[in-house]
Amino acid sequence: MDNKSSTKELKKVLSFTDLFSTAVGQIIGAGIMTLLGATIAMTGRSVPIAFLVAAVLVILSIIPVVIIAGTVRVRGGQYTMTALLCAEKFAGIFVLLFIASNIAIAMYGISFANYFIPFFGFGTTKVVALSVLTVFYILNFLGVDKMAKFQNLIVICMCIALGLFAAFGIGKVSPDYLTQDFLTDGLLGLMKASGILTFAVGGGSVIVNLSAESKNPTRDIPLAIIVSTLTVAVLYGFVSVVAAGVLPVPEVAGQPLNLVAERVLPKAVYVFFMVFGAMFALISTINAQFAWSTKPIMQACDDGWLPSKLAYLHPKYKTPVILLSIMYGLAVICILFGLDISVLGNISLIATNLLFLMINMYLWKLPKLAPDEWEDSKFKIPQSAMPVVVVLCSLAAALSVYLNAIQLSTGYIIGNGILIAVSYIFAVVRIKSGKVKMQISYEKD
Repeated sequence: MDNKSSTKELKKVLSFTDLFSTAVGQIIGAGIMTLLGATIAMTGRSVPIAFLVAAVLVILSIIPVVIIAGTVRVRGGQYTMTALLCAEKFAGIFVLLFIASNIAIAMYGISFANYFIPFFGFGTTKVVALSVLTVFYILNFLGVDKMAKFQNLIVICMCIALGLFAAFGIGKVSPDYLTQDFLTDGLLGLMKASGILTFAVGGGSVIVNLSAESKNPTRDIPLAIIVSTLTVAVLYGFVSVVAAGVLPVPEVAGQPLNLVAERVLPKAVYVFFMVFGAMFALISTINAQFAWSTKPIMQACDDGWLPSKLAYLHPKYKTPVILLSIMYGLAVICILFGLDISVLGNISLIATNLLFLMINMYLWKLPKLAPDEWEDSKFKIPQSAMPVVVVLCSLAAALSVYLNAIQLSTGYIIGNGILIAVSYIFAVVRIKSGKVKMQISYEKD
């Protein structure tokens, strides 16, 4: 098995449209279907404002990612950003945290089954979840270009479904929307809801992990991140007005979005919404995550954090088949043994976000580390503005971490601490082994 320098051998086939649909599909996941009811319970009909606050926090938090992605092609995505800006050991810490957070892909398969079975009336959770994961594992096995073509179709259908929900429901919103059940738990409730909704609005920045496969990454990735985040935020705003404004707040608080959809949509449109809105929201995330989750790990293998053979690319499809199969296998194990994947997601939440905060804090190093690329960057900012950008974006990222952390139990917070400690030990031991040989995995587009 001949392992070439893997990330350099990936096919550069993704266009702006492909990146945009991948970002939208990642953003519109289970969050809008399940989290909206929970946030209505926190802040009532002011939930659109919570979406606005969440969107501002997300955009501020990802500005450094946009700047970096607009300056260089980062073949290892978020891993390369960490390796470029932070100390060597942080790159090693990132590897374990990143793998832990992405095992939660099994959760999307289970969530899909939880929508599919009651709606169609057949199947078991394990069979349906394993089936949908297998379909998109195979699709991604056949190449990122195949993934992107299907993702484009999924996202079109999904946006139509959510648009129909907003269009049919907006005329049924109660006239006392702004005066009844608004800011039900004050400013604190609004901020807590905003923290949770960063999940629903965030996610677009993960397409930086597809930088090595992009035709024009320094132009298309930043634009796709910004446009997808703003587009989904606006769409969510209309959806949230309908979700909170048609029925009394006590009826919809804590309930999934399909409760309101069943009331406001004609039967045929409701069926379309459930299939192409709710279910497609989940499969779009599964499809996207299979595509981008392997690329940072590939570069980590190239750098010696993990065995290099794991980054093997299929000679025809240029797919990291071993890593893709490992991600799929871990998800299958979690589903078969009935493991609570949400626990893993919560345990890695703070730890992963802290690493992204580190990228924001060290953005100031980029002009020194890649001076030629910085000079030609479309996202170059004046040196005098750099401290302002770093502080503002770091504060936004830190606030997001805090707002999410206060939602977690003490056990989950301790779990995050243990995961960070284990990742730190792994990084130190691996460096001392002499097997880590960090490569430059960024380049001028």
